[in-house]
Amino acid sequence: MLAAALAVTAVAALVHVYVFVLESFLWTSPRAARVFGLDGPTARTTAPLAFNQGFYNLFLALEIAAGTVVLAAGHRAVGATLVLVGAFSMIGAGLVLVASDRSKTRPALVQAVPALLGAVLFLIAL
Repeated sequence: MLAAALAVTAVAALVHVYVFVLESFLWTSPRAARVFGLDGPTARTTAPLAFNQGFYNLFLALEIAAGTVVLAAGHRAVGATLVLVGAFSMIGAGLVLVASDRSKTRPALVQAVPALLGAVLFLIAL
């Protein structure tokens, strides 16, 4: 069960790394425009904000990655704490996204559901 939990939380982390790249490095690209529904002027104006926001997503992914490494090193309590903090932070971010703009339900689900499934599996495994 723990292996399944780590696999699912790894998917959640990869989603956040992808968003990090889009927000921090590709914000004014056609790809980010499609993903986030941006026009050129809005993307250019908001690029500094997106750059910063992207790093928040990276840090969430790093919490899960660090927890996985610490677990592999045999430190179960610390590793579990890091993985769960990362997963629950992702879930919280998804909830804030949908609460702030109902039209963002799909991206909120993409952000939160893998983290939620991974956290549930992780808690069962503990």
